[in-house]
Amino acid sequence: MSTATPRPSVLFVCVHNAGRSQMAAAFLTHLAGDRVEVRSAGSAPADTVNPAVVDAMEEVGIDISAETPKVLTVEAVRASDVVITMGCGDTCPVFPGKRYLDWRLTDPAGQGVDAVRPIRDEIEQRIRGLLADLDG
Repeated sequence: MSTATPRPSVLFVCVHNAGRSQMAAAFLTHLAGDRVEVRSAGSAPADTVNPAVVDAMEEVGIDISAETPKVLTVEAVRASDVVITMGCGDTCPVFPGKRYLDWRLTDPAGQGVDAVRPIRDEIEQRIRGLLADLDG
C-alpha cells in the first residue's frame, strides 16, 4: 500500500490579484500540473485581470482570460505551505510554520504588453526555481 505524499500548496499574493500573482499562479499550474496546489489572491482585488497580462501570457501559450481576481483570506494563507508575496506589504497575515518569500517585481498595472513581457519572463524563471526547490 503506497502512501501518497501530500502535494505542496503555494499561494501567490499581490495587491490587486490582476497581474503578478495571476501570472505566477498560471506558470506554476502550467509547469507543475497537479503536483502542486496553486492559489492566488489580492489584498485589494481588482475587478478584472489586467488585459495586457492576459495578452502576455497568451503569447507563451497560457490562457488566463477566464481568471478573476480573488480576495485574500486568512483561510487561504492557513491552507498553504508556501506564501509568496509580491508587494502586498503588511496586509498578508503571517502564520508560524509557513514558508514566506517576497518577490520584488515591477507592478504591471496600467502598463502595456511590451512592459509586461519582462515581468512575465522574470516570474517564469522564479517559478522554475521554486518548482525545482519543491521537487527537491
